[in-house]
Amino acid sequence: MNNSPPSDGLSETPGNEKLSFSTKLAYGAGDMGAAITANIGVFYTAYFFTDVAGLDIDKAAWVLLIGKVWDAVNDPIVGILSDRTQNRRWGRRLPWMLYGAIPFGITFFLQWIVPRFSANDAANDWALFWYYVAIAILFNSFYTAVNLPYTALTPELTQDYDERTNLNSFRFAFSIGGSILSIIFVRIIAGLIPEDRIQQYLLIGAVCAVISVLPLYWCIFGIRARVMAVAAQNPNLEQPVSVPIFDQLRIVLSNRPFLFVVGIYLCSWLAVQLTAAIIPYFVTSWMRLPDAVTAQVIFAVQGTAFITLFVWSAVSQRVGKKAVYFMGMSLWILAQGGLFFLQPSQISLMYVLAVMAGFGVSTAYLIPWSMLPDVIEMDELRTGQRREGIFYSFFVLLQKVGLALAVALVLQSLNWAGYLVPTAENLRPIQPASALLAIRVAIGPLPTVALICGLVLAYFYPITREVHAEILHKLRERDR
Repeated sequence: MNNSPPSDGLSETPGNEKLSFSTKLAYGAGDMGAAITANIGVFYTAYFFTDVAGLDIDKAAWVLLIGKVWDAVNDPIVGILSDRTQNRRWGRRLPWMLYGAIPFGITFFLQWIVPRFSANDAANDWALFWYYVAIAILFNSFYTAVNLPYTALTPELTQDYDERTNLNSFRFAFSIGGSILSIIFVRIIAGLIPEDRIQQYLLIGAVCAVISVLPLYWCIFGIRARVMAVAAQNPNLEQPVSVPIFDQLRIVLSNRPFLFVVGIYLCSWLAVQLTAAIIPYFVTSWMRLPDAVTAQVIFAVQGTAFITLFVWSAVSQRVGKKAVYFMGMSLWILAQGGLFFLQPSQISLMYVLAVMAGFGVSTAYLIPWSMLPDVIEMDELRTGQRREGIFYSFFVLLQKVGLALAVALVLQSLNWAGYLVPTAENLRPIQPASALLAIRVAIGPLPTVALICGLVLAYFYPITREVHAEILHKLRERDR
């Protein structure tokens, strides 16, 4: 069998930092499946556990927390292992995606089953709890196995400062497009099966599992030639990392620009995740609107983010990443703060605020992920090693731990505030004032504070276009 790197059909030379349209398109497709599953998960998992599967809100919070903490823990494990992977035919990252894609789809589907384990309601409730914990651990393991190596491919495809932003605009176009597609499927399936919510979610899980797996293979086979050609041109990219694990952690956590990027990303996505987790409750309990309206609000946010993504990418080439982040965040802060004051009769204003938030969400997708490869090259200049896996894994680990704790705390706050879980006899209970206040605080002031903190961190972020050019110049000088 021939294990030599593929070279036929390669339209770009390895030294050319400008990527072809087909390479960008294939790379972007790799994030579609992760986006579909993540979008369905973040907007509907908590609501599914409490209002469909019938878990009490305390157990639902623990399922989410355990799943996300494990998701965070396995990130550095996969990151380190992918840094150490050696495969002449597929490189370091692609084997993880190739073999993890199908288990990733299967375990996603299993999350949306509501099995009956016992005729005794209390015993069945505990059995459901442990079932969802087990599936959450399995799904998050395979999610990491395919998505973390994928994200670490960005700096291995190009070193160009602006090309990376453009490459990420393709990635997040597919990401947001996948999120929108998932919401469209939710709306269609809800219309087909209006009365049976258990069957609704089962069908949603099955359809989204299939359409999440297929784009991963498009990505794998679409970028393989570029990845392997660049690796052949730059053997240092494929060298396994030799630094001991604890020394890697020390170097990563002592990298000041990396900590700034982590903080910027954490603050942005804290706002996204808090809003996403609480918005079904906000729409149904505070605004007193049907479940289907949740999908329409999400569509308004994600649709706007999709439309503005390439606009922000073009603006970034003129004014820089930091300025774009400030523009998007300013609109988002106004929208997020406005949700706290929104009254149930102001339905049109709700959609206006959703569109405004979409401008900011777009920059939250684009800018931090475009900054991270620059940080990795600064680390390479300091240490002499390429360690994308460890940086990307800790980037995601710190984000996931923080967000898991925040979302679990929000659900617990609903429990403490006396949130009434719907029953078969009362599908739309009138919530007490304390629960309504907890919902409004979670969707307004908490995300707003997080976004303001992100702006402060972005102001002090030190790597500009000029600094990055100097880093690349020194790397090239050293490698001569």
